Amino acid sequence: MQSRRDFIKKASLAIAGGVIAPHIITSCGGPKKKLGLQLYSLRDMVKDDGIKKVLEAVAKMGYTNLEPAGYSDGKFYGLAPTEFKKMVDDLGMKLVSSHLGKNRTDDHSADMAWWDKAADAHNDAGMKYMIMPSTPVQIYGDNATLDNVKLFADYFNEIALVVAGKSMKLGYHNHDHEFNNKIDGKPVFDYMVESTSPLHFCFQLDVFWIKKGGYDPVEYMKKYQDRIKLLHIKDEKTIGAANFVDFKAIFEQANAAGIKDWFVEVESYDTTPKEDVKKSADYLFAADFVK
Repeated sequence: MQSRRDFIKKASLAIAGGVIAPHIITSCGGPKKKLGLQLYSLRDMVKDDGIKKVLEAVAKMGYTNLEPAGYSDGKFYGLAPTEFKKMVDDLGMKLVSSHLGKNRTDDHSADMAWWDKAADAHNDAGMKYMIMPSTPVQIYGDNATLDNVKLFADYFNEIALVVAGKSMKLGYHNHDHEFNNKIDGKPVFDYMVESTSPLHFCFQLDVFWIKKGGYDPVEYMKKYQDRIKLLHIKDEKTIGAANFVDFKAIFEQANAAGIKDWFVEVESYDTTPKEDVKKSADYLFAADFVK
């Protein structure tokens, strides 16, 4: 068995070599905080440098939980699921969730076959969640109708059963239009929650977009505490710079509700994507409300 002294010695060597970010090592040899990152934040870097270099950079920043946005045709960023998982595991990180999407077509059998293949790939990669960041059925503008909510719910409820069969959960990630658009005075988001299966379908609340849509993320986290299982931690740009979003209140409610899976997403930048993603990690490591 490795002694505490041996662990600290190895950890110190790893830090010196730049493999492990020093602020994630505690005095008792465990991770201080588990920070999640949506890899879409570094999409241009992925394109220019490749996913391996991006993952190495992210690991050095101290992120531990990842949410990729690079699934296509059974692979993640062009890699087989098990190969991608090993690359992440070897850097001391973990795959938790994934963003993916497919438009609904008139070929129902082909749609379900696509989702079955996707579920197999995500299961092989060790994911807990498969998250759709857009609706396959438009529910905004003139299309914000109860009929379209039903189409959305029927489609997602069926896919959710496929995903549940592979020991994962399907979910949906909001933007602002689910709150800007209303049916009989109630946001479309509420109808989406009410019409999907509480056993097999969950929601990933993007705290920036809900506020852009005119609603309080904390109130919705309380309202749908049993349905919102993941969060996107996002602001105008770098986390902690704009103060548009009250992260202290959000994390306090997340802690009270037992939400452990959350991911930083930086879509717009103050400096460079890499620097802003690192600054976001530094801010959250320093914040006493992040457990």
